[in-house]
Amino acid sequence: MTNLVTAWKTATATLKAAGVDQPSIDAGLMLQAAAGVTRTDILTDPYREMTAEQQATLDDFIGQRAGRKPISHILGRKGFWKIMLSVTPDVLTPRADTESILDVVLPAFPEGMAFQMLDLGVGSGAILLAILAERPAARGLGVDASSEALAVAKENAANLDLNNRAAFLHGDWTAGLGDAQFDLVVSNPPYIPSNDIDTLDPEVRDHEPRLALDGGPDGLDAYRLLAPEILRVLKAGGLFAVEIGHDQSAAVEALFKAAGADQVRTTKDLGTRDRVVTGFKNPLETGG
Repeated sequence: MTNLVTAWKTATATLKAAGVDQPSIDAGLMLQAAAGVTRTDILTDPYREMTAEQQATLDDFIGQRAGRKPISHILGRKGFWKIMLSVTPDVLTPRADTESILDVVLPAFPEGMAFQMLDLGVGSGAILLAILAERPAARGLGVDASSEALAVAKENAANLDLNNRAAFLHGDWTAGLGDAQFDLVVSNPPYIPSNDIDTLDPEVRDHEPRLALDGGPDGLDAYRLLAPEILRVLKAGGLFAVEIGHDQSAAVEALFKAAGADQVRTTKDLGTRDRVVTGFKNPLETGG
């Protein structure tokens, strides 16, 4: 039999040898899941013995993670902002960089304000649901081309008790929206240049849905389509926020300016890399 602290140390060493980023954190999360304990339990009762079944589960988890399977796929969940999401191989694993969208959006919409938002390429529902959880008077629509991704997003909305304020649509970006208009449009579209995907970390390259990664030859295909369409479905004075690759700021800003957006600017993520392009639809415009 082994105890919690020994299991944590052994697992950490295995993951470190496999080249996993943050091996101690990942080992701790998988130990908590396998042994049914909290982080506090590990710290306050480190010599608690594990059952053979718990150890076998942990060994399985660690083996998968050492093979560079994302921890979110192993555990089936991932924290994002202040919410916990179910995650499957059908959706992009939510990343801390994407939380930069909320850093920009939430200050623009006071807590009691009622507004309508649209999330294009909603995936797991991370951005849409994190914003709705923070803004109880808001309602939102999530669109995705993947019916499997939409199933995950719907499950997450129900688990978070947000399904009465979140709707979902299977479709190709804005194609099925007609004359609908929104106060806020957000998107984390595919922006990796096609030829760069094979250079990504194994967790991303081998396990994330390629549809959510591949941005075409220069990584900008989605933005070329989205810039005019986002401006079309925004209400006059409405805000948009899109995630970008760290070297795409100038190109994406230019696309939105060409589409007629006002006050276009780029915000950096916590790693001080360009991450979110935002702007407004001219409030003097009438109609779409």
